[in-house]
Amino acid sequence: MKIVFMGTPTFAVPSLEALIKSEHYVIAVVSQPDKPKGRGRKIIDTPTKSAAINYDIPILQPNRIKTEEFLKQLEDLAPDLICVVAYGKILPKEILTLPRYGCINVHASILPKYRGAAPINWAIINGEEVTGITTMLMDEGMDTGGILLRKKITIESNDNSETLSKKLSLIGSDLILDTLDKYINKEIKPIKQNDNEATYAPMLKKENGEINWKMGSNEIRNQIRGTLPWPGSFTFIKGKMLKIYDSEVCSGKGNPGEIITSDPKTLRVATNDYSLDILELQIEGGKKLRVEEFLRGRSLKAGTILGQ
Repeated sequence: MKIVFMGTPTFAVPSLEALIKSEHYVIAVVSQPDKPKGRGRKIIDTPTKSAAINYDIPILQPNRIKTEEFLKQLEDLAPDLICVVAYGKILPKEILTLPRYGCINVHASILPKYRGAAPINWAIINGEEVTGITTMLMDEGMDTGGILLRKKITIESNDNSETLSKKLSLIGSDLILDTLDKYINKEIKPIKQNDNEATYAPMLKKENGEINWKMGSNEIRNQIRGTLPWPGSFTFIKGKMLKIYDSEVCSGKGNPGEIITSDPKTLRVATNDYSLDILELQIEGGKKLRVEEFLRGRSLKAGTILGQ
């Protein structure tokens, strides 16, 4: 088949490369526009654009997809199928109905749970033990199309959004090939989702990272794991932002947000039930450090309260 691939972030690259190396033909890659990154605000190619360049595949980066110009470009390509992996925009009917086999999406949850932009993050934040990948035949809704195949995996206790994303991206690359083969050969048909079981995973906001120490230890640890790399979890100490990248639940009690242990190797903070040992952190204006390095030369007194 002639396939147009629509995807933008690193998560989409394994699926793109799997399709490139398959018996199918990826005739174009559609990515969102390049954006400035880092302190220098340098324009950086999107991950899928970089991959397409490596394989000498044409690239389209429209600012808007609901235009006659972009639709004409797709019509001229005449794809048999459009494959969508973390593209980041809802496709209009004119695009969905253009390929003869429709548009197939790789979504990082077990649908209908966690429809939306950030399913990996919210699964971890909410303390889920299982997630997975769903392939579906797209319709005009947000992740509401008919389910084709699903594969589940366990969320390990040491997983964060970055590690789980890598695992799921590889599963997605296998599942999309399996889906295409079975769908084209009419071995599977799309199954309607049960909307009554749907949950949602909206795009994260900056405020989703601020730690409320009145929550339980496991809830806070899940927030820390689930908000990587952005917005990241943070609190405040003496008016300065303190980002927290890693932690573990431990015993110990105190007022929520209170530093109950501060010695050369341990920074322990009380929560609503137990406490958290902070393992990796970064003070505003400083570098990300393991706790032992962070505490070297710093005097954080027990009894100090973290937060606004």
